[in-house]
Amino acid sequence: MNKQLDNQKARSAMWTALGIALELGYLIAIPIIAFGLGGAWLDKKFGTSPLWLLIGVAAAFIITSIGIYRKIKDITSQIDNVR
Repeated sequence: MNKQLDNQKARSAMWTALGIALELGYLIAIPIIAFGLGGAWLDKKFGTSPLWLLIGVAAAFIITSIGIYRKIKDITSQIDNVR
């Protein structure tokens, strides 16, 4: 019975880790794609290459950094509540 319970806990931990990895992946990918494409479009429209692309990438980096910080803060507070 303990072996089955250990297997269930291991699966639960694996799915939790996979969920966190997917969240972080989306948190990184979506802003860089959106702001990168938006910056490239603005550069093409105004002929300012690569100004807006670089601004978009910088904005994506800032937004992603804030999002990752908040996610890590949330995860650590959940871990502290379990202890």
